[in-house]
Amino acid sequence: MKILVCISQVPDTTTKIAFTNNNTTFNTDGVTMIINPYDEWYALVRALELKEAGLATAVHLVTVGKADAEPVIRKALALGGDEAFRIDTDSQDPYVVAAEIAAFAAQEGYQLVLCGKESIDYNNGVMGAMLAELLDMNYIGFATRIDIAGTTATVTREIEGGEEVDATELPVVISCQKGVAEARIPNMRGIMAARTKPLKVVTPTGVAPLSTVASYEMPPAKTGVKMFTIDQLDQLVNALHTEAKVI
Repeated sequence: MKILVCISQVPDTTTKIAFTNNNTTFNTDGVTMIINPYDEWYALVRALELKEAGLATAVHLVTVGKADAEPVIRKALALGGDEAFRIDTDSQDPYVVAAEIAAFAAQEGYQLVLCGKESIDYNNGVMGAMLAELLDMNYIGFATRIDIAGTTATVTREIEGGEEVDATELPVVISCQKGVAEARIPNMRGIMAARTKPLKVVTPTGVAPLSTVASYEMPPAKTGVKMFTIDQLDQLVNALHTEAKVI
């Protein structure tokens, strides 16, 4: 079984966000880019665990992006991925990203496709479902546990108010979240090996986007904190009603 793990590049959470071109473009100047944590800590690590258990022959990585995404996918190789592919295009339209990955994956015959439940930049949470539709595979989202036995995947996933356990035949697309695996840190051997592991550039198919960014907007600035003493309950209730408008 070959596993494909989708890797996305996102800004570090400590990054100060700014926009350019009349608030239509994210300003990447001085921004530290990292692997999307849901892709790295959960999808990739679980794929590696399945390979280490003898349930997979190879773990391949794929990202959609230009050359500036290569350091991020090299880190994913350092964690233990066998081979990486960069689809040479850049788009903020999730359909374009999903369609390009699906076109690539369809040619390679992957039986298990893993991705994070969402990326921490746009938080769309749609990639797994889009990939499954485009690849004509089953889809299970928000997995907290993945087990493989023969050609069957058994997945525990979060639902409203609890959990459910699903079983499906391979091939399948699964989006992963906390609980699937424990985060790993690349060791020196992995970092050195990643320098020589294959990273192939794939020509995009040129899928037309279905959406474009009209503009970005920063959230309103936080206001100061208003403090009340224990004997000011009436004033507190009034402020919650008239100012905060939460009651």
